[in-house]
Amino acid sequence: MKDTQNLEDRLKSITQPNDSNDFTKRNDNTNSPKPRLRVVDAIVVIIGVVVGAGIFRTSSIVAANTGSSELFLGVWVLGGVISLIGAMCYAELSTAFPNTGGDYHFLHRAFGRRFAFLFAWARMSIIQTGSIALLAFIVGDYMSELYSVGAFSSSIYAALVVIGLTFVNVIGVHVGTGAQKLFVCLQFIGLLVLVIAGFLFVPENSVDTTAEPASSGITPAIGGAMVMVLLTFGGWNEAGYISAEMRGGSKKMALVMIASILIITAIYILINLAYLNVLGIEGLASSEAVGVETMRVVMGDTGVFFIGLLVILAALTSTNATIFTGARTNHALGRDFPIFSFMRTWKSETSTPVNALLVQGAIAILLIIVGSFARSGFESMVDFTAPIFWFFILCTGLSLFVLRYKEPHAVRPFKVPLYPVLPIIFCLTSLYLLYSSLMFAGSGAWLGVAVLLLGMVFFFFIPKLKQKV
Repeated sequence: MKDTQNLEDRLKSITQPNDSNDFTKRNDNTNSPKPRLRVVDAIVVIIGVVVGAGIFRTSSIVAANTGSSELFLGVWVLGGVISLIGAMCYAELSTAFPNTGGDYHFLHRAFGRRFAFLFAWARMSIIQTGSIALLAFIVGDYMSELYSVGAFSSSIYAALVVIGLTFVNVIGVHVGTGAQKLFVCLQFIGLLVLVIAGFLFVPENSVDTTAEPASSGITPAIGGAMVMVLLTFGGWNEAGYISAEMRGGSKKMALVMIASILIITAIYILINLAYLNVLGIEGLASSEAVGVETMRVVMGDTGVFFIGLLVILAALTSTNATIFTGARTNHALGRDFPIFSFMRTWKSETSTPVNALLVQGAIAILLIIVGSFARSGFESMVDFTAPIFWFFILCTGLSLFVLRYKEPHAVRPFKVPLYPVLPIIFCLTSLYLLYSSLMFAGSGAWLGVAVLLLGMVFFFFIPKLKQKV
């Protein structure tokens, strides 16, 4: 009898790919996401997540680790290619198994509910909330330079950003995506000004762009350059969390993810060409604030003020998009585990997981408070989130192989080309970034690991977490 029941459950999981568990109320329309997002909405969200303040911080590190204009641009192109491979892997998973839980749903189907819970715990307590906190810290750092409000100025501004944008997303999906479109539009205008200024308005006394630093010791550091490039490209995987909300079905997710990566790669290459045109590879490599120095050369103090506002806008754009997608996993966690059922509430008239958004905001503010006592709130949050993020990205890549084996008959509107070569490349890249984030990060990385282990204890020893069958 038990074997028969397992077979029935197995067949049900194959024929009903949109459901991640057997105890969810399948016809509960008030707790289910509706297809409200257009292709352009989804692309705007993904671009907003990825193209944040990182491009104003990492380019100088990449330049220092490459040493020539050709290698510098080459690693950015390579980063786009690797991200595109990863996006195609996620496109297959998202189109075959669309669900508001995203990675959580893929891991649930591939590795079981225990591992899925561990991911949802990590995303709620480390990955997404840590990302929200570090992005808010960027806004706080720059706002404090414009107008300080005391010793904890950066943290105060960061907390206000989280509160404000959480409220915007609670109001409704149209308000959240509308704010995102406004942020991205303003950000694109700012980036366009930066690129045009870099290409067309370079003063005669700018840094010699033909100068190249000594080449000794450069080649072995290309791996370090790739780490920073791929970190700057990070965030495109958030598309998986909105796959169930796409108008016209999840099959459009392949278009969303591929188009987003191509646009993001083009943006990064144009920005870096502008940096090179103004500062040259040597000036770029020695810069600690590449965007600020570029605009100072071109436009003086006015340019410095402009770039400060642009960085704030970029960070706000990414923060809003991260809040929007992050709450979707909390909703899935509440849907699947009774002890967290308060987070499963989905307000149908606004198409928002209200309680999940509020919980996410509260945890992010808690992390901001913790980060206030670190040397740098931003760096402490990067160390805290990076290893856990890359661990689960690797596991999601592996889930593609597992689900091809476990559910070979599932309908796959999009399949990764050159399988299994491209998914293997993606998994190896993720493994390398996991190793790097553990070896070169500070103590915050191990704090993130400790919180992850706490989730394991939480799952195995609290009886209420057991599935109700």
